[in-house]
Amino acid sequence: MDRRNFVRGVGVLTITGGLAGCSEGSNSGDSNNGDTTTEGGSAEMVSAPSEVSSYLDGAIGFDGDMADHTGKDSVEVQVGVGQGGLGFGPAAIKVSPGTTVTWVWTGDGGAHNVVAESEAFDSGTSEAGAGVTFEHTFEESGTETYYCNPHKVSGMKGAVVVASE
Repeated sequence: MDRRNFVRGVGVLTITGGLAGCSEGSNSGDSNNGDTTTEGGSAEMVSAPSEVSSYLDGAIGFDGDMADHTGKDSVEVQVGVGQGGLGFGPAAIKVSPGTTVTWVWTGDGGAHNVVAESEAFDSGTSEAGAGVTFEHTFEESGTETYYCNPHKVSGMKGAVVVASE
């Protein structure tokens, strides 16, 4: 097989895999993208507020809903899920003040980081590999949007909504 046919075959497999994921009701084609399990169990999915939907429009893994983790002390968000490992899973979450969010790298999609649009947090230089973590505790109510700097233009963005009590 020559290089051209190989590349063409890989492209067909990629498109076919993406379409198959869509038929399962997943917006990413990656089964771990919607994993909303924490120490306290799974989260209910609720509609994201309009400012979150606007920011995450086109983001990998975002379908208009967010995982409601209010009342939990800690939540994990996967880094490197979805199409090409360029998404956060879940892309949007709702938490209570005082909740610690830990971003956990899956090892997919290359080197990533987590940077708040407001500059409230920054995981630092991009890192690759499974098991890398970064955490931030959200004390104040409001919405914090964030992204992976190397992959922001590819749709690697997320949001944390901190519910008022």
